Amino acid sequence: MSPLTVFVVIAGYFSLLIIISYITGRKANTASFFTANKKSPWFLVAFGMIGASLSGVTFISLPGEVANSNFYYFQMVLGYLLGYFVIGTVLLPVYYRLNLVSIYTYLQKRFGIRSYKTGSAFFILSRVTGSSFRLFLVAGVLQAGFFDSFNIPFPVTVIITISLIWIYTFKAGIKTIVWTDTLQTFFMLSAVVISIFIILNELNTDFVGLFDLISQSEHSKIFDWDFKSKTNFFKQFFSGAFIAIVMTGLDQDMMQKNLTCKNLKDARKNMFWFSIILVPVNLIFLSLGALLYIYAARSGIVLPDSTDELYPMLALEHFSLFAGIVFLLGITAAAFSSADSALTALTTSFCVDFLNLNINDNGSKTKLKKRLVHIGFSILLFFVIIIFKSINNSSVINAVFKVAAFTYGPILGLFAFGLFTKIESTDKYIPIIAILAPLLSFLLDMYSEQIFWGYKFGFEILIVNGLFTFMGLLIMSKKNKIKSIL
Repeated sequence: MSPLTVFVVIAGYFSLLIIISYITGRKANTASFFTANKKSPWFLVAFGMIGASLSGVTFISLPGEVANSNFYYFQMVLGYLLGYFVIGTVLLPVYYRLNLVSIYTYLQKRFGIRSYKTGSAFFILSRVTGSSFRLFLVAGVLQAGFFDSFNIPFPVTVIITISLIWIYTFKAGIKTIVWTDTLQTFFMLSAVVISIFIILNELNTDFVGLFDLISQSEHSKIFDWDFKSKTNFFKQFFSGAFIAIVMTGLDQDMMQKNLTCKNLKDARKNMFWFSIILVPVNLIFLSLGALLYIYAARSGIVLPDSTDELYPMLALEHFSLFAGIVFLLGITAAAFSSADSALTALTTSFCVDFLNLNINDNGSKTKLKKRLVHIGFSILLFFVIIIFKSINNSSVINAVFKVAAFTYGPILGLFAFGLFTKIESTDKYIPIIAILAPLLSFLLDMYSEQIFWGYKFGFEILIVNGLFTFMGLLIMSKKNKIKSIL
């Protein structure tokens, strides 16, 4: 695919996003940026959340990861259903009852100011790293498909990538993102389905033959019952449940979209329909991964060193021009549907949780602070992406979940202790507990094989991390004191 074609596709796509941004931002105020004025249609939010949840990591990394772990990721997807049920029945009612803008305000009401700041700080840490990893993928594709042709260095590509996000989100924030996420989810899912049909055509088979191809593939195993394996079913299932809870229910980015619905009933509809649709969507991504490896083997194509490079390489170098364009639209939509909302959520969390900004204040000083924070996080994302590029040697999807296991663990422990006990813990010790828990989890993960007779932790280390936090809060609890805000 020529660099000019890449440029035209990307320019056309972002022109469409900017038009949407202009339309949604015409009557936007400060509250629009943070809450979309509580007027988002639930079905629009549900569809858009699919793209935000999957992101560029799923689009590129998940199909390639099939070579390393077969279809075992689907065990986590089944666990997601349990996690989303907990979000809809336990967390959303709390958030709506307390009328929260930042979900970490709950921690202040339950424990105190230090807990509140700690929860928000861990979210910011996790989202900055996770969003940087996701943006790293799309920047890499743009680098290979366009910027390398003009000898433009990777850091410049990253600056341009982040700047494009800032341009269409700086004014209306979450109000714009609810609509752009819907468009981007459509492009992403369309790209995957079209890619599958293109490969089937190249392999001279039809949709019925797809099931035979996948079932005969060496990568089509779904369940792993080896207890010592990192991909054991029970490890993956319960890890998936807790990952869904922390990366959606305890995540300001994902919950900010839910909280733009006008009431709890609509937010629950959004969550339940979103979770149901997400299961077959993930299965489609895994099927694409199996087909990519089948196609490469039959065509005698040498596989790239990194599994993350397989789909981009085939789409841009071996498939038709149409397939390449579809892929470009898909990866761009997938990456930006997650990154744009993350940038807005980071801005919201810092403005509300640390600067105590009044979201209903439309004064020039408030707008200036909001804009400076927005720019500040854009710059921070840039530096983290550059650092990640220099040290990464694994698939990005594994890196995202690994980081999440250590950074979301304290948030999981704090919310679990707050919601399921009435014990009041000592607020001043909570930041220390939240730092010690992931450190202990990291050491346990590193030496688990020696300590537990060959047992290897997978993503379930998140549960252990949360448990360490919970136990620390219990140890530091105030005797004979209970507190409940529910």
